[in-house]
Amino acid sequence: MLKTIAALGLAATLALGVSPAALAAGEKVSVITPFLAAIATGEMIEAFKAKAAEYQWSVDVVDTAGDMAAFASRVEDATTSGSKAIVLVSVDPAQIQDQVDKAKAAGVPVITIDGAKNASSVLNVTSDNYALGETMTKFLFEQIGNKGNIVRFFYSAHPGVHQRELALDDALKANPDVKQVADHYVAVPGQVDDSRAAMDAMLLANPGDGAINAVWAAWDEPGIGAELAITAAGRKGIIIAGIDGNPQAIELIKGCTPYVGTVRQGFGEMANIAADQLNKILAGGTPDKDELYAPVELITRASLGVTCN
Repeated sequence: MLKTIAALGLAATLALGVSPAALAAGEKVSVITPFLAAIATGEMIEAFKAKAAEYQWSVDVVDTAGDMAAFASRVEDATTSGSKAIVLVSVDPAQIQDQVDKAKAAGVPVITIDGAKNASSVLNVTSDNYALGETMTKFLFEQIGNKGNIVRFFYSAHPGVHQRELALDDALKANPDVKQVADHYVAVPGQVDDSRAAMDAMLLANPGDGAINAVWAAWDEPGIGAELAITAAGRKGIIIAGIDGNPQAIELIKGCTPYVGTVRQGFGEMANIAADQLNKILAGGTPDKDELYAPVELITRASLGVTCN
């Protein structure tokens, strides 16, 4: 019944020449993340803010710098302080299930960008993270002839990153001549410095030609840290691939460093999709689906037109 009333109201406003965007103008939207320092997260939030400006929303951005307890508290604050919607970026809402449940009970829609589906949220906009991991892993394995030793940099707390790890696990089972000789659970924030230190330790523990052939980075920033360590150590014959299409990673690919590939996520596209769908929700409608995907692209030396000696 309520959906019918909302639909009739929306139809009436359209008949009067009032756009759905105008209905939501001035609405307060809270954007909350623990990871604003991450380049990809920052890119998504900036793109969302730009789209929100077109819809004339009042956007409040909160970053808790990796503090999940503070993150949960800020979501509670947004629920009780008049926000018409809550946007969570780069986080699994299950990590703060009680707070997401309370928002739903209060009638405040929760959407996630680069997160995960949840019974108490209305939408997740992301990439197909298993496909991201599969694409990058296939490329990396091909570069070493589907044979050799790899190391893994991962962060299973993020649902999307975990899906990429599952793709690697499946690829390792299918390619028994590729061996994982070390791994590192990346500290976030501070992932570049943390990964550089971890790669330094891996190089010391695995000396000699062929001890490590490739670095599998679940996203680009750990790969960038690994590249710094490999280059500083003067180690040859080790390549790196990551995920995100981080601008620094792309420059490293162009520069003929050990970094040879990244899978670019459409972070701006994710944010735009999320904003467009939220506008429908604020106007009384529903999202097209409970999970929507943005397109991805494999970036390599070849795709960039770079030839390295």
